[in-house]
Amino acid sequence: MSDRESRDERAPAVWEGAADALPGVARIAGTAWLRSASWVAGSGARSARNLARAMTDPRAAGDLVRGVASDLAEATKAISNVATAISSGVPVPVALFEASVTITSAMAPDEREVREDSEKSLRERGEDLLRRSRDVWSDDEAHPAYGRILDEVAPDEARILLLLLRGGPQPSVDVRTGGPVGMVSSSLLSAGLTMIGPRAGVRYLDEVPAYLNNLFRLGLIWFSREQLEDPLEYQVVEAQPDVLEAMHSVRFAKVVRRSIHLTPFGIDFCKTCLVDDDETHDLPEHETPDPE
Repeated sequence: MSDRESRDERAPAVWEGAADALPGVARIAGTAWLRSASWVAGSGARSARNLARAMTDPRAAGDLVRGVASDLAEATKAISNVATAISSGVPVPVALFEASVTITSAMAPDEREVREDSEKSLRERGEDLLRRSRDVWSDDEAHPAYGRILDEVAPDEARILLLLLRGGPQPSVDVRTGGPVGMVSSSLLSAGLTMIGPRAGVRYLDEVPAYLNNLFRLGLIWFSREQLEDPLEYQVVEAQPDVLEAMHSVRFAKVVRRSIHLTPFGIDFCKTCLVDDDETHDLPEHETPDPE
C-alpha cells in the first residue's frame, strides 16, 4: 500500500474526530482569541506609529518589515504544526490549544518595551506640540479636543447646544422649603428644573438632566447661581407641572432662580462644529463662569 493510499484511509477517521470535536474547538478558538485580544488592542496604536515612522526613516522601515515577517513565520509554523499533529492522531482541541499558546507567547510584546515606547511617544508628542506653538505660520484652527467631544455628545445634546448658542442663556429654578423655618434652614426639594428639553426639541425629555450633566462634564456649559435679567423668562418654567408639584409638596415653598450658560469653550465648539460661518454673528452673550 502506498503512502498516499495510507493517508487517504486515515483521513476519514481524522476528519470524523475533528467533526466530533467542533464544540470543543469553538471554545478553544474563543479562548485563544481572548488571549490575543489584549495584544492586538495594545499594538494597534503602536503599529500605526511604527508605520508613520517607517515612512520617513529607512531604518524604522526595515525593522517594521522584519517584525511583520517574523510574525507571519510564527503563524505559518503554528498552522503547519497543527496539521502535522492532527494527521498523527493528536485530538483537534489539543492541537489547536498548543498552537494558540505558541502564537500568543511569540506575539506578546515585552512589557518594558511597551512602556518605554509609550513614554517616548508622549515625549515626542510634547516636543511636537511645543514646536507647533512656536510656529507663527501654523494654520491650526480647531481645538484638538473637538473631535473627541463630538464622539461623546448625543444628538439631543447637540440640539441643546444649538438652543443655548442661538437662544442665549436658559432659565433654571430650584424649589426649596420656605416660610419662617425656611429663613433659618431651607431644604432643597427639586433642583435644576428647566424648559430646555421642549425648547430644544429633544427626543428623550426624561434624559435632559443627564444631557446637561454630560455637557457640563465636557466643559461646554456651566450652571450659574445668578438669574437672567428678564424675569419673564421664568414665568413659563415656574408654571410647569414638575415645579408646581414640588411647591405643593410642602406647606411653605420658595423658588430660587438660576441660569444655564455656554462656557467660552462651548461657544467656540458650537461655532466650529455645529453652525456655518454666516450664523456666528450677532449671537446672544453668555456670562463667563465664576472662578470658584
